[in-house]
Amino acid sequence: MRTALELALRAEQAGEVPIGALVVQGRDIIGSGWNQPIALQDPSAHAEIIALRAAAAVNGNYRLESATLYVTLEPCAMCTGALLNARVARVVFGAWDAKAGACGSLFDLPREPKLTHRMDVFGGVLRDECSEQLQRFFRARRGT
Repeated sequence: MRTALELALRAEQAGEVPIGALVVQGRDIIGSGWNQPIALQDPSAHAEIIALRAAAAVNGNYRLESATLYVTLEPCAMCTGALLNARVARVVFGAWDAKAGACGSLFDLPREPKLTHRMDVFGGVLRDECSEQLQRFFRARRGT
């Protein structure tokens, strides 16, 4: 998660919402990313999507069945859908997202019985650090 926090800092330095993500398979980082929707002019350029794309390229396959995604903020519905479609085994996230989280907060897509894939979800890892990074960013934007 500390690596994800470092990736989130890259997003923050670029003026993007500070969220970082990495995909780990075995002991190897096979994909990483940070939020870039402004820079890439792409609403799907969330940290998780960028990390998934990189991991799929490394694996030569979109299915990441033994992979774990680490991300600083609970994934939204779009990212959770991509994680489910990639057959990611588990997601580990830092801060909970009561407004848009789709891994237990607002929605709980990984446990939706109508979907064909399930993934393990572990939330709250380095929660305080991940939350503080986001809060600091938004306080600075509001000028408070």
